[in-house]
Amino acid sequence: MNNLRQQFIEFSVQSGVIRFGDFVTKAGRNSPYFFNAGLFNDGANLGRLASFYAQTLMEAGIEYDMLFGPAYKGITLASATAVALAAKGHNVPFAFNRKEAKDHGEGGTIVGARLQGKVVIIDDVISAGTSVRESVEMIRAAGATPCAVLIALDRMERSGKDGALSAKSAVQEVSDTYGMPVISIGNLNDLFDYLSTGGADAPLAQHKDAVSAYRQRYGAI
Repeated sequence: MNNLRQQFIEFSVQSGVIRFGDFVTKAGRNSPYFFNAGLFNDGANLGRLASFYAQTLMEAGIEYDMLFGPAYKGITLASATAVALAAKGHNVPFAFNRKEAKDHGEGGTIVGARLQGKVVIIDDVISAGTSVRESVEMIRAAGATPCAVLIALDRMERSGKDGALSAKSAVQEVSDTYGMPVISIGNLNDLFDYLSTGGADAPLAQHKDAVSAYRQRYGAI
C-alpha cells in the first residue's frame, strides 16, 4: 500500500468515517465495516479529504479540463477538490447538478462552469452506478466528454445477490460500461492491509478476520 493510500485509510478510520461493527449495506449485506463520507463534516477534515482527492487525481496522470460533482455529496466533493487543486497550482473549473430544474434565473439543472472538454466525475463511492450513469448522460448531453470517475473508497464488491453474484465489482462494471477509468483514493485491500500490518491499534485489529471473510465472500478479483 503506497503512502498516500495508507494515510487516507488511517485518516478515515481516525475521523470515524470508516467504522467497524455490523452494518447492513444498500445491497442488503451484513458488512463488518461502513464508510460514510458525509462524516467528513467540518472544515479541517473536508480540506484534508479534498487534498487526498486532488493528489490522487494528479498522480493518476489523467488528461482533463474540469470537474463535475453529482448531487448531493458530489457537490461538496467536487468544489472542495477544485479548491485543493488550485492550492497545488492546478486551477480548473467545476460544475454540479441540482436534482430539480430551476425555472428562474439561469434556469436548468447544471450549476457552475459550462460543461465542456474532458470531465472528471467526483463522488464518494460507487454502489449501483446510478449516479455515474446520470452524470455521464448530463455531461454528454452538454457536448462534453466524461473521461474518468474519482471516488474516495472502492469497496471492491461483486454486485448482485448470493447465488447470482456478478464476476465484476460495481466499479469494474462502470469502467467497462463507459470505457473510462475509475480511480479511488483507497480500497478494501488497503483497509485490510491497514488492519493487518500494525497500522491499526489492538481494538481495531480484532476486526481483521471479519473483514477478510467479507472480502473472500463478496470481493471481486
